[in-house]
Amino acid sequence: MEWVAVVGVDWGDKEHAYTIRGADGTRICGKISSGSEEVHGWVRGLRELYPEGTVVIAVEQGRGSLIYALAQYEFVSLVPINPRASKAYRDSLRLSGASDDASDAERICEFALKHLPDLRVWQPDDVATRKVRMLSEHRRALVDQRTAATHTIAATLKMFFPQAIEWFGGETSLLLRVFLMRWPTLADLRQATIEQLMEVFRSRRCRKISARAKALYDQLRLAVPITLDAPIISAGSMYVGAQIALADALDQQIAQYDRAIAQAWSEHPDRQIFEALPGAGPVLAPRLGAALGTDRDRYQDASQIQCYSGIAPVIEQSGKTRWVHARWGYPTFLHQTFFEFAQASIPHSPWAKAVYLEQRHLGADHHEAIRALAFRWIRIIFAIWKKRTLYNEQKHIDRLRKTASPIAARLAA
Repeated sequence: MEWVAVVGVDWGDKEHAYTIRGADGTRICGKISSGSEEVHGWVRGLRELYPEGTVVIAVEQGRGSLIYALAQYEFVSLVPINPRASKAYRDSLRLSGASDDASDAERICEFALKHLPDLRVWQPDDVATRKVRMLSEHRRALVDQRTAATHTIAATLKMFFPQAIEWFGGETSLLLRVFLMRWPTLADLRQATIEQLMEVFRSRRCRKISARAKALYDQLRLAVPITLDAPIISAGSMYVGAQIALADALDQQIAQYDRAIAQAWSEHPDRQIFEALPGAGPVLAPRLGAALGTDRDRYQDASQIQCYSGIAPVIEQSGKTRWVHARWGYPTFLHQTFFEFAQASIPHSPWAKAVYLEQRHLGADHHEAIRALAFRWIRIIFAIWKKRTLYNEQKHIDRLRKTASPIAARLAA
């Protein structure tokens, strides 16, 4: 890469430290405010300082706001640095582990200079992919918040009304929320008539309404409160009500995101490739599409995705000792995408189910078996994405049988 300067930036919430190393040997250090005007003014100053040529800016991965701001400039080549790599480099020079913003910027700049031929220049995805990815990431964050709320509902109910979790379908059940908002405690629910119980079941379009209402009415007569402590019951029921309100609001926001993702995904050029994957569906297909993007030159082979996503295991060996374990550092959302797709594919793909069962037979636990399946799926997804072809389950199974794969034998069984 031809360059006129390499810049190392240490990101900060209020200000960023930087070190500039020119190709002519010059060295400039300083700090800038994290404000938008200051950042863009600083970049324009770099162009004035180096009127011609490419300026390489190295910044740690995960600093999205700064990366997106710098990506607007054609003369800038962005090089994201893995935080673990920059930390390991810094620690190798300072065994005490001491650091400050200025020295961290210096180390990032040095690291980029020494490893520039091996570092990948960041290339932004196309507009459609970026939109789908951001919407999908934000949707997942909202889902995580809703999951936290439902966990809290269940944990709180166990303190004063545990029967509700069993009666109404578990902590994720919408029926549970409806009943608790109308009758927040066991004592309140005991005041309900069979007709009122039937009304709620009917509102949720449940089956066998009369029988369910009668069974619940009988259970209420026999139920024993876990506690009669009034403060626990009143405070707990109020807290459950607050969490239900949060979960209901999150449901509405998630539904909005689903519609926005569907609209953005409908315009994606690779939509058909990922929708053809078994079990992908309207949530995971866009996430898989965003994971790979549309730039076919970004990854040279499937192993790069397997390692970057954290799906590929790490093998450590010293002498006669060999240890295989899961990776500890990876982009969480990307890892979740491949893991969750692999899990979702099992009911829809005989091949995927056979791989999972084979891994369990070999002694892997559930998560290990899913990662092993995801590892294989990435190879397949990479191949069809690279060739722009659709996945064909039968064709894949026929190939396994032709090569006498153990998975083919399990399929035959």
